[in-house]
Amino acid sequence: MNIGRGLSEVPSHLKGVQQKHKEILRVQTETLRVNTILIKEKVKIFQLVDRYVELTIISNVRDRTLVEHELLARGRDHEEWRKKDLRRELEKIRTDQLFQSSFSLRKSKSGSSAAVSGVPGIGKTTMVQKIVYDWATGKIYPDFQLVFSFKFQDLNTINCRMNLRNLILFFYPYFGNVLGEVWKNPEGLLFIFDGLDEFKYRIDFADNRRNTEPQLMCTNPECWCEVSDIVYSLIQHKLLPGCSVLVTSRPTALHLLKKAEISVWAEILGFVGDERKEYFNKFFEDQTVAAAVFKHVEENQILYTMCYNPSYCWILGLALGPFFTQRNMKHQQVPKTITQLYSYYIYNILKNHGREIESPHDVFLKLGEMAFTGVSEKKIVFRNGDLIQYNLQPSQFLSGFLMELLERDDSIQSVVYTFPHLTIQEFVAALAQFLTPDPKDFQKLLSEADSEEDGRFEIFLRFVAGLSSPQSARPLEEFLSPFLHQTTCRVIDWVKEKVKGQIGNTATEAGKRNLLNTFHYLFESQNKALAQSAVGSVETLAFSRLRLTPIDCAVLSHVLGLCDTIKHLDLHRCYIQCEGLRRLEHVLYKFQKLRLPSNNLGDSGVKLLSAVLRKPGCKIQELDLGGNKLTDSCAEDLASVFNRSLTDLNLGNNNLGDSGVKRLSVALRGPDCKIQKLDLLGNKLTDSCAEDLASVFNRSLTDLNLADNKLGDSGVKRLSVALRGPDCKIQKLGLGGNKLTDSCAEDFASVFNRSLTDLNLGDNNLGDSGVKRLSVALRGPDCKIQKLDLADNKLTDSCAEDLASVFNRSLTDLNLGDNNLGDSGVKRLSVALRGPDCKIQKLDLGDNKLTDSCAEDLASVFNRSLTDLNLGDNNLGDSGVKRLSVALRGPDCKIQKLHLCYNRLTDSCVEDLASALRTNRSLTDLNLGVNSFTDQSVPALRRLILTCRTLNLIQLWDNRFSLNGENQLASLWGYRPGLSVTM
Repeated sequence: MNIGRGLSEVPSHLKGVQQKHKEILRVQTETLRVNTILIKEKVKIFQLVDRYVELTIISNVRDRTLVEHELLARGRDHEEWRKKDLRRELEKIRTDQLFQSSFSLRKSKSGSSAAVSGVPGIGKTTMVQKIVYDWATGKIYPDFQLVFSFKFQDLNTINCRMNLRNLILFFYPYFGNVLGEVWKNPEGLLFIFDGLDEFKYRIDFADNRRNTEPQLMCTNPECWCEVSDIVYSLIQHKLLPGCSVLVTSRPTALHLLKKAEISVWAEILGFVGDERKEYFNKFFEDQTVAAAVFKHVEENQILYTMCYNPSYCWILGLALGPFFTQRNMKHQQVPKTITQLYSYYIYNILKNHGREIESPHDVFLKLGEMAFTGVSEKKIVFRNGDLIQYNLQPSQFLSGFLMELLERDDSIQSVVYTFPHLTIQEFVAALAQFLTPDPKDFQKLLSEADSEEDGRFEIFLRFVAGLSSPQSARPLEEFLSPFLHQTTCRVIDWVKEKVKGQIGNTATEAGKRNLLNTFHYLFESQNKALAQSAVGSVETLAFSRLRLTPIDCAVLSHVLGLCDTIKHLDLHRCYIQCEGLRRLEHVLYKFQKLRLPSNNLGDSGVKLLSAVLRKPGCKIQELDLGGNKLTDSCAEDLASVFNRSLTDLNLGNNNLGDSGVKRLSVALRGPDCKIQKLDLLGNKLTDSCAEDLASVFNRSLTDLNLADNKLGDSGVKRLSVALRGPDCKIQKLGLGGNKLTDSCAEDFASVFNRSLTDLNLGDNNLGDSGVKRLSVALRGPDCKIQKLDLADNKLTDSCAEDLASVFNRSLTDLNLGDNNLGDSGVKRLSVALRGPDCKIQKLDLGDNKLTDSCAEDLASVFNRSLTDLNLGDNNLGDSGVKRLSVALRGPDCKIQKLHLCYNRLTDSCVEDLASALRTNRSLTDLNLGVNSFTDQSVPALRRLILTCRTLNLIQLWDNRFSLNGENQLASLWGYRPGLSVTM
C-alpha cells in the first residue's frame, strides 16, 4: 500500500468517534514514564517529544540463529552500521515510511504488512508509542482513518474465543455500534501488534491447514475464533483485506514470520552516531553533567559499545550520574566494567531505599532467588504468586527494583512485576549467589549454567565473575554485609580452571567461543593475578573465523595486556574491522606474529597499524593483512615501517595496484629494510610495476608471491633480468595465474642457475613447448629448483619425456595436476621415477584423465623416494586400486599420503585396501572421499582403520553410507592418539 495516494474523507458519522479516539490516544501516548532510583520520584513523567531520540531503522533484517545472549549478538554489527551511517550508505527508513511501496519486497493488492525487529531494550515499544502519538496529532499517516494498537502481553490475558469486534471494544469500548461502518473501508485501517516474542500462543504461518480448515482461519470481523487466529488472518490479509498491519518482535521470534505475507522488513539499529550523545543530553537536565557522563562513556570502549541500546543508556545514566553530581564520590572509582556499572546502579537504589527495611540482605537474597529462577526458565514477568513463593511482599523497598505493570485479566486489572531490564534481573540473580549463607551446591550451579547452549546464562555468569572483584563488591557490601569469602574463592577457582581447560581447545568454533566467554569473565573480574596464572605460558592464541565484536576486542585487549607469554595472535576472518583494531592497538606491539587477514580493515586500519609498528618496542616480525580491501592509499603508511622489525608481510588479495607497489618498492630498496617474505598475490598488478619489483631483488627479499596478477610475458622478462643479478637472493617465487605462455619460458630457464629453489607457474598457459624449454634448464648442473608447480598448464603426454629427464636432479616436489597427461604420459614418467637418482618425494597427478591402465606403472614406484601422491579426480576405478594395493603391501613402500578421492571406487576394492594396509608401516593420510562406498564396506574400513597403525587421518566424506554406517566409522575418531576420521 502506498500511503500518500489519498483516501476518501472519513464519513461524517465516524468523525466524532475518530476525534475521540485520536484525543484518547494522544493523552495515552504524550508522556513517557521513566524509572528513577529516587525515593520521592520513583517514576518521572516526561513529555514524549522532549525525551524521544530518533532511532535508526534500516529497511532489511539480518535474521540469524542466536546461540548467545541476543542483546550482545545484535550488538555485533553496530560499529559497522555506525561507519556506514557516517558514509551515508545505510538505507534508512523513517517510521512514516514503513508502508511506502519503495521499501516493499512483496506487492499485494490486499494490503500491506510490516515487521520491525529489534533486540530487547532497543526501543520497539517506545517507537510504537511515537507512531501512535504522531498519528493522533496529525503528523503522519493522514490516509489511515483509524489506528488500533495492541500489545501481545495484553493479548496473553484473553483466555476465551473472541472476534475482532469484541477485541477492539475490549480495549476501545467507545467505538460502540459504529464498527460496522469501520469495516467498510479497510484501506483506512492500521493495526499494530507489539512484541510478538512475548505472545504465549505460537502462530504458525507455515501451517497449510489454515488455508483448508475454516476453523483455523478468521475471514469476518464478527467471526468467533482464537486471538491468535485473528492476528494471523489480519497479517495474511484474510481478514479485512486492504488493511495495513505493523508487527514488532525480537530477532529470536522472527522465524515465525518467514512464511507470513510481510511486505516490508525493517530492523531497529538503535542509536547510531550522534544519537547516543543526544540521549544523554536529554537524560540530564544539567548539560555539564551530561557532557561529563558522555565523555566518560565515550572514553570507555566497553561502555561506549553498549550505548547503541537505549535501555543500556538509561542504566548508564542512572549509575554514572551520581559520580558527576555528588562531591563525595571519587572520579577514579567510576565504573569500567559492566559488573561495576550495575553494582553502582544497585548501590544507588540501596542508598535511596535501604533505610526503608530492616534487613535488605534477606530481602535481596529472596529477590535474587526469584530472579535466578526467571533466568533459568526464561521468565521476565512475575505475579503475586511468585512473590508469595519467595516470601516477598510488595513494599516501598521492593518497588525500587521491580516495576509494577497493570495487566488485564478478562475484565479485571491485576498487577504483575518485572525488572526494568533483563540484564538487571540477571545481575540480581548473580548477586544472590554471594549472599547465600550455605553455597554447598554452588560449583554444581556454575557447571550446569555453563553447560546451557542457548545463551540464557551467559550474562549471568559474567556478572558472577565480576562480583568476585572487590571493586564491584565493595559498594554493595556497605548495605548487604560482606560477601561470603568462600563463594568468591570458588568463582576465582572456577574461572581459572575454565581458562586452563579451554586455552588449548580452540580447534572448533565452539571451543573459541567458550574461551572468549571465559575471557569476558577475566575482564569482569579485573583480577590481574588470575589472568596471568590462568593463561599461563601459552604462546599462541587463535580466534580465527570467530566473529568478534568491539566489546570482544576490548576484552581481548585487556587480557592480552596482562599476559607477556603470547607471541602469536591469530585473528583471521574475525570481522573486527578498523573499530575492533582500535580496541586492540595498545597490545599489538607485543606479538612476534600477527595474523589479521579478511577483517575489512581498509586503509584506515593500516594507518593505525603502521603507528603501532613504528613504536620503538614493537616486536612484530610476521604480519598478515591479506584480503583487507587495501588500496594504493595505504602504501605510504606500509612503506614507513619497512626499516623496523618486520621480516614477513602478507598483502595478498587486496587492491594495491601498480601505483601501490611503486611506493612500496622505494621502501623495500632502503638500506634498513629487513623484509624477507612478501606476498602480493591478487593485487591487480600488471607489467607496469615489473621494473619496480625487479629493483628490490638485490635486497633482503628471499620469498615473493606475485600469483593471480596480470604480469604477462613482458612482466616476467623484466623480472628475469633482475633474477639473474649476482646479488639476487630470491629463493621462492610465485607466478601462478599470470597469463604466461611459452614465450617467457626462455627467460625463466635463464635464472635456474641462481638461488631459486621453489617456483610456482601453475594456472598459466605454458603448454608442452614451454615445458620443453624449461626442462633444458632444469637439467643444468647448477639448477637448484626443488619445488615446481606446473598445474593447469595445458600439458599433454608430449612433454612427459622432457619432464622425466629432470627427475635425477634436485627436484623433490612436482605438481602436474589439472593437465591432460593421460596414461601414456604417466607410463613415461614412471620410468624416470624408478631411476636410482630420482629424488621426487611429492607428486600431484590429480585430474589428469588417468585410468586403471597406468596403475601398474604407478605401483612400480612405491618402493622409491615417493612419500606423497595425489591421484584424486581421475578414473582409476576398483581395478586400478586393487593393483595399487599390491604395492602398498611391499616392505619398501614409503608412501605416507595417498589421495584417491573422486575415482569411482566401490565396495569391490575395499577388502584389497584393508588387507594391504594391515602390514603397511608408512601410510599416515588416506583420502577416499567422494566415491561410492556403502555400508557393505564398513566392516572392512573399520578393520583398515584399526589395523593400519600409522594411519592418522582417513577421509570418507561424500560416500553412500547410511547414518548408521557413518556413525560406526566416525566412532573410531581418537581410537588411537591423533587418529581423525572425517565423514
